[in-house]
Amino acid sequence: MQEVLPRFIEWLQSFPPEVIWPLIMLWCFGSLVALHRLFGQAGVYVYIITAILAANIQVLKAVKFSVYPEPVALGTVVFSSTYLATDILTECYGPQAARRGVMMGFVCYLFFTGVMIFTLGYRPLSPAEAGTEMAWALPYHDHIAALFLPSPGFFIAGMVAYLVSQFNDVLIFQRVKRATHGRFLWLRTNVSTAASALIDNTVFSVLAWMVLNPKPVPWKTVVVVYIFGTYWLRLVLSVLDTPFMYLARRWRPAH
Repeated sequence: MQEVLPRFIEWLQSFPPEVIWPLIMLWCFGSLVALHRLFGQAGVYVYIITAILAANIQVLKAVKFSVYPEPVALGTVVFSSTYLATDILTECYGPQAARRGVMMGFVCYLFFTGVMIFTLGYRPLSPAEAGTEMAWALPYHDHIAALFLPSPGFFIAGMVAYLVSQFNDVLIFQRVKRATHGRFLWLRTNVSTAASALIDNTVFSVLAWMVLNPKPVPWKTVVVVYIFGTYWLRLVLSVLDTPFMYLARRWRPAH
């Protein structure tokens, strides 16, 4: 039984990344709709918090896609799905509920990071202290540090970009809804997500690669590679999540 999951992962690794990409997209969007169906507003909050934590871990893994000349960091699909979550909250429960979800994600990520930093504050065991019974734990201090000891610049840039882009997503979604008198759900979903994704890419890239970087990256590189390099992918995700938005609105909680 213990070999099932490693074998499944090994089987997945036999496929090109372009095959895994739609699978994780369907897993994220489908899970979000299911959580909304089962638990309503609370289920969407749970999804936002979980997705933010997962995206910040997933971004540590780089993958080579055929459409990019260089390997790219993961996390785009999982993090982009939080815009769908915000749109569901705005559409079904109002902008105040959506803003509450944004702040819950922000605060919970801060809390989680703080817990892991305090965890790393415990002095790691020496081989003599661990003995034979706890020898298995010796390498895990470094593993935890690699996952949860973020670069201050990237951490600040990520959190600022998250707040600015998500609050703008709620604002733009609501304004388009008013302007169209509640019609064209597809329009407000795609317009708000497309604009917010560009804001997110821009704020994060400028802060992480220029303002907070000891060796600032040239403007041209920031714009071409970091802002617009993956932006088209986020536009594709915005279009693909539209059916799930309709499904979430139609498939309301049973209670």
